[in-house]
Amino acid sequence: MDIQIISRDGEPEYAVLPWDQYQALLKAAGQQQPAPTLSSAAHVAPDHALRALAELRGLREGKGLAIEALARTVGISPSYLGLIESGERQPDAAIRRSLAWELGVAGWRDES
Repeated sequence: MDIQIISRDGEPEYAVLPWDQYQALLKAAGQQQPAPTLSSAAHVAPDHALRALAELRGLREGKGLAIEALARTVGISPSYLGLIESGERQPDAAIRRSLAWELGVAGWRDES
């Protein structure tokens, strides 16, 4: 298997593997899922990302992250993250994906 291990703080956190190998594992476990289609990803409601962004401060605080720490991890300034949290700025797709990754929120990375 071609597996990539992603670690955080020196501990394995995620395993990434090719889709066909993932499907084979699901099938072996008796949990086959349908393959995703482009149309299903396109149906993510645009307001879903905006709702999640409106809750950004609460999500960050719920994870015990200081605004400086999350901003540094995402690659933006704390003041810019503050503007995003307050709704004064809308982040681009790359920043949304980074925030989604760091906060564990599904859906943001589907938006472009």
